Amino acid sequence: MLKTLKTITGLSHPFSIPFKPLSTHTLTDSHLKSLVLSHYSHGTFSNLLRNVIALPSVLLAACQNLSDPSHSSPTPTLPTSVSNYFSIDEMGHEISHNKFDIPSCCVRLDPPSPSGEPLILPNLKLKVLIEAIRMVLEVVYDEKFVTFSYGGRVGMGRHTAIRYLKNSVTNPTWWFNVSFCPNKRDEFNVDKLCKFIGEKIKDALLIDVIKKLFQCQVVRVEFGGCYLGRGLPQECGLCSILINVYFDGFDREIQEMRLLVNKKTSKFELTEHDFSNSNVFYKPVKVYAVRYLDEILVITSGSKVLARELKDRVLDVLEGDLGLKVSRVKTAIHSAVSEKIMFLGMELQAVPPSVLHPPMSEKAIRAKKKYLRQKEVKALELRNARERNRKKLGLKILSHVFKKLKQSKDGFKFEYQIDNEVREIFRTWADEVVQEFLGSLEERWNWYRLLSRGDFLSLRHVRDQLPQDLVDAYDKFQQQVDKHLAPTKARTVLEEEEKRVREEEEHKYSERTVDDLTKLCMKVSAPIELVRKAVRMAGFTNNMGRPRPIDLLFALEDADIVKWYAGVGRRWLDFFCCCHNFRMVKIVVSYHLRFSCILTLAHKHESTKLEAIKHYSKDLKVSNVNGYEEVYFPTERDVKMMGDKNLSDPKPVDGAISLALIRLASDEPSNSCVAHFCGRTDTIVYRVKLLQNHLNLNPLDEAQWVKGIGVIHETLNHKCLPLCPDHINDLYMGKITLQDIDCTSFVEVD
Repeated sequence: MLKTLKTITGLSHPFSIPFKPLSTHTLTDSHLKSLVLSHYSHGTFSNLLRNVIALPSVLLAACQNLSDPSHSSPTPTLPTSVSNYFSIDEMGHEISHNKFDIPSCCVRLDPPSPSGEPLILPNLKLKVLIEAIRMVLEVVYDEKFVTFSYGGRVGMGRHTAIRYLKNSVTNPTWWFNVSFCPNKRDEFNVDKLCKFIGEKIKDALLIDVIKKLFQCQVVRVEFGGCYLGRGLPQECGLCSILINVYFDGFDREIQEMRLLVNKKTSKFELTEHDFSNSNVFYKPVKVYAVRYLDEILVITSGSKVLARELKDRVLDVLEGDLGLKVSRVKTAIHSAVSEKIMFLGMELQAVPPSVLHPPMSEKAIRAKKKYLRQKEVKALELRNARERNRKKLGLKILSHVFKKLKQSKDGFKFEYQIDNEVREIFRTWADEVVQEFLGSLEERWNWYRLLSRGDFLSLRHVRDQLPQDLVDAYDKFQQQVDKHLAPTKARTVLEEEEKRVREEEEHKYSERTVDDLTKLCMKVSAPIELVRKAVRMAGFTNNMGRPRPIDLLFALEDADIVKWYAGVGRRWLDFFCCCHNFRMVKIVVSYHLRFSCILTLAHKHESTKLEAIKHYSKDLKVSNVNGYEEVYFPTERDVKMMGDKNLSDPKPVDGAISLALIRLASDEPSNSCVAHFCGRTDTIVYRVKLLQNHLNLNPLDEAQWVKGIGVIHETLNHKCLPLCPDHINDLYMGKITLQDIDCTSFVEVD
């Protein structure tokens, strides 16, 4: 039996209060920044909650961010949609007068088992307040953070951090990443966080609201977990910026250590004479750091003693100043050359440049030479065909003209003159023939040898017996032969070009050899074994690594099955597109996921794989409601063309393989879509199914599942979501995540 749960709004009836006219004006980013900066004085901000966050225009902008993750321009129907849920003006009045009841806006989802942990989620009204606070804190702090602080910032996501490691880190020797002990949510020092916020923002009401959010557990920060930055319901957008605020002092301490090491290194400077000596290779000692939320990586190009000093200092700051628990056993120093290290779900290792950009193999060189020979043969065939066609056409023209002249006594005339056109055609042909002839040294040499060797007119006693006009004509002819046919100059140019190419190749080889001996670059690889293990654990492949169907998805429509597979594949391709072994990820998506989808469709309709391929094609084309074919899964050609040329911060990838939605048939009255501020009622109920529960696996157990895969709360496994066609498509394809869904408006399953 299905029963609908009402959204908790803090009111007995959401439409019992007469709403005031709602302002349709939303703030742009520049206007919001100007508004926040207007409350800046003497190095601090003040009264942000009452004078900024409580404004209806700011709250409406927060609603726009929640309803449209792409932050596009507001739609004209947004104010009307918001008014169907609550009053923006009434909410702003409650916030400004400190009457907003946060506990009543929280929803507790009890676990299905007594040993489970409850899940506390905010309702839509509280989500708007949290988003408004995040927007204001972003304006206050975003430009204040150091450059190596990533996560929760505009344009500073995972791919930006990886791009920095690939392009800026050179000659790393030792590194370590900080591993936090998994802590409970009550171990996070909220008072210390509020103290850090109070140094920049003098607003007791705002700080009190942030404390209440932590007390009600709708905002949680758990270091050492596997959900931060994954887009799952255990987190919210405010957590990222609060983590950055909490680590801001630590980041500045790391920055001072980097500057101190650079200052010591700069005392040793080489002169131009030293640099001119090819035997001198100067490697300055540098310190690099990257922090993505709670993941910290410190790299040095110096000695292991320096790395140990950096590690001790980092741990002292984290444990002493921030009060965090660090696992000193897992926070170990590793060699950047001989050991790989995991960071941001990717494997890092220092390698010579030839590993990243290897020279052509012997097989590739032979293939290239074969291709060039085939290209030359084809060009020769085209040239011969062109000459043959010219000859045929020229003979036809001459035959036609001769025939007309022979038949006519007084000549013949045309209605229009073609002699200029014919002359131009022959002149063009002649020029092309001459250019081709002069471009061939072999033909020029043959004709030069035939016209200049063994000529009796070159003998003096013969020249004296001949008429002077004949001798002069012969001399002029020989001058023209030497001018146009002598291949000496052209051969010299060709030899110089070959010599230049050979010297360039030798120079490149020497530079490549020296770089391999003196330089190290950062290699970023996808953990392909973990990816294959995740694919096998999720059921895409069997124990032999062959694609297999997933019977859990048989209850879905064909289009939904393809969209689910497409969402998983596209998110993996977006996530790992900056990796060196991206080709291996392409194979996993293009082969294992594609054929697992084909087999799932085949078993659902009790047909063979070949029949499914014939019906859907390898591109997995499905028909929409209008009968038009659409392609959701990336085609084989699209996968081959993918690369890291245009990087963008990827959508969270872990929830794609942990969550499946099963369509249910129900006679219940239609509910409104659970997407934020979506008022559509043409919804379909989908059962939330957690893959790890279906497989009886624990995602936190590395031996059973894959470490890092996001854990979706077990409470959601007993709920259903009414979603409209647009938002279910976005959820499948990764355009929205569970953060963009009002998880307090579920349909419960008995």
